[in-house]
Amino acid sequence: MGVDNLITPMGLQRIQWELEWLRSVERPRIVAEVAYAASLGDRSENAEYQYGKRRLRQIDGRVDFLVRSLDRVQVVDPGMGRGDVVRFGATVVVADEAGQERTWRLYGEHEVDVDRGVLSHKSPLA
Repeated sequence: MGVDNLITPMGLQRIQWELEWLRSVERPRIVAEVAYAASLGDRSENAEYQYGKRRLRQIDGRVDFLVRSLDRVQVVDPGMGRGDVVRFGATVVVADEAGQERTWRLYGEHEVDVDRGVLSHKSPLA
């Protein structure tokens, strides 16, 4: 499978941290909760058991998504390639009609945080 998403080293680190946390902390905790709920008896009317199983499916789906995402990323240092061309890693200042300015950094899709001024380099504004 080819590379189709750029990411900063910090973004890669966040994905790896989340993956490790899901696998080593969150999933084992939920498995223990499900096992306890199952030991209480009738699973068909056991809300804790049903919720736990649903949460395990969500965790497994997220782990699968993150693993597939890591297969398709290319790590790029946003500090490289400075110049007049706006591309991945660029920091730009955009002014609206009223003269209000907003600074945006253009990073990977997994790093979007509009409140912190981070947009995907694939977004329409970018």
